[in-house]
Amino acid sequence: MHHDVPLIATVAMAFVLAFAFGFLANRLRLPPLVGYLVAGVMAGPFSPGFVADAALSAQLAEMGVILLMFGVGLHFSAGDLMAVRWVAVPGAVGQILVATLMGVGLAMAWGWSFGAGVVFGLSLSVASTVVLLRALEERNALATPNGRIAVGWLIVEDLAMVLTLVLLPAFAELLGGHAGGRGTASGGGLLWSILLTLGKVVAFVALAVVLGPKLVPWLLRQVARTGSRELFTLSVLAVALGIAYGSATIFGVSFALGAFFAGVVLSESDFSHRAAADSLPLQDAFAILFFVSVGMLFDPFVLVEQPLKVLAVLLVITIGKSLAAFAIVQLLGYPVGTALTVSASLAQIGEFSFILAGLGLSMGLLPEEGQDLILAGALLSITLNSVCFIAVDWLREQGRQHFPAWFDEFGKDRQLGLQGQLDELRRKSQAREEARSLQITSLIERFPIFADLNQTSREDLLMLFRPRTAQPGERIIRVGDRPDAAYFITAGTVLVRVNGQDIRLGPGDFFGEMALLSGRRRSADVTALDYCQFQTLEQRDFRQFVSHHPGLRQKLLELVRQRTEMNRQAEVAQAEPVPALPAQG
Repeated sequence: MHHDVPLIATVAMAFVLAFAFGFLANRLRLPPLVGYLVAGVMAGPFSPGFVADAALSAQLAEMGVILLMFGVGLHFSAGDLMAVRWVAVPGAVGQILVATLMGVGLAMAWGWSFGAGVVFGLSLSVASTVVLLRALEERNALATPNGRIAVGWLIVEDLAMVLTLVLLPAFAELLGGHAGGRGTASGGGLLWSILLTLGKVVAFVALAVVLGPKLVPWLLRQVARTGSRELFTLSVLAVALGIAYGSATIFGVSFALGAFFAGVVLSESDFSHRAAADSLPLQDAFAILFFVSVGMLFDPFVLVEQPLKVLAVLLVITIGKSLAAFAIVQLLGYPVGTALTVSASLAQIGEFSFILAGLGLSMGLLPEEGQDLILAGALLSITLNSVCFIAVDWLREQGRQHFPAWFDEFGKDRQLGLQGQLDELRRKSQAREEARSLQITSLIERFPIFADLNQTSREDLLMLFRPRTAQPGERIIRVGDRPDAAYFITAGTVLVRVNGQDIRLGPGDFFGEMALLSGRRRSADVTALDYCQFQTLEQRDFRQFVSHHPGLRQKLLELVRQRTEMNRQAEVAQAEPVPALPAQG
């Protein structure tokens, strides 16, 4: 059977080539990322043999960006963003401005128009989300103050590029191009475009901050109550991709930014770690497709035809941007180590650069040569990014030996202040996690019947429990009632009257499960003897949870059998006649 299956062919060959060249790169002691980029070149239109579908590859790569940014958001609270705002906002804006001016200077030197220079410079100014995160994660620096600053810096860059993509068509004719029916800067159109864009961004952030933390955790809680791991994983993907797509369609922000805020609103819930674990394999797989798609866009002949221009672009990205970022961080009063880490993190370009270049080309602002140079600069800068970090580590060691006062003392107070804020946020997060862990531990210690459950199942059980109290003398269960829940006693004492017998139950005991398992009506009266506290499992939750854990169900059935036998023996004892006393005298 022969079918036209470009999606399957693209995904299959992308993974096969990425594995082959990634493994080869690893054996040559090179980062696997270099192999992924080479795999893209081999699958691209500028190499002989198989040619993958570039449009499909770009969309699959965008999914990788979405899932990766969602994962970052899960470990990045709104408090983290606020803590780094005083360095991330001015830093990102200042670096974009400096890099754009460098791009304009190069373009003017090559005889391009000013408009081409603006688009070219903006394309060189913004770093790649995927590359930045990969670099920080490989060095375990994502959770450090320097990593938080770099990620916050990137978020501001993304916001700036969202605004740029809206304003560029409005200014196209003024810059020497054409708007392509998207509107011009005449009249009040420009002001309206700016206000509309800012309004959409503000509305999106407001909804994400206000409504998101209530709606998303509630949705995942309802899914988790089903006990289905598949449904939970699907819900995580639906939240990440759905919010990313919806935010881009409705509010005009990028997919990456929408996914990041989806992760942030979920980070404060009890499901953040589970969501991160479930989405991690897909993050890695689709992130690889991002690098393959970058390689597919690269034309190797540009290195031969215009080597000096490619070198100039590469120097702007790796040296010019890095020096600008370094100077800005230092001017803001932060240590040299922070400046070096941020500089290396941002010494590359990626997905937004391609979007800007494509938009500039469609409006007649950027020549095709400019797009080729941007793609070449992206691939080379991504490849060399690990070298930049090696150079930064070497500079840090040398600087501490020769300029200890500058490298170790300058900006120390500001760094400690930021570290203190982040530590406080981390302590609050850890305290919340420890409290939940303590709840789970107490649950298992008090009710050993759950001891064989794994950690995920214990967390699900804790989520399903509903607290309930009873006052002294309150009737909790009546004979003949329909079963509604199982009761697990955490405090107080109850009296169970069954078949004329009175049984006292206290903390660590439970009741009501027999009717739920058998489907029959209640066979006992249960009354609170003093103030009681319970954790209850409602009928639907109890049955679903037990059905997903056969071992627990077997234990409960055995317990039911034992209690039934005890009740039967009690009935027999009551039915036996009392022997008559012998006559006296």
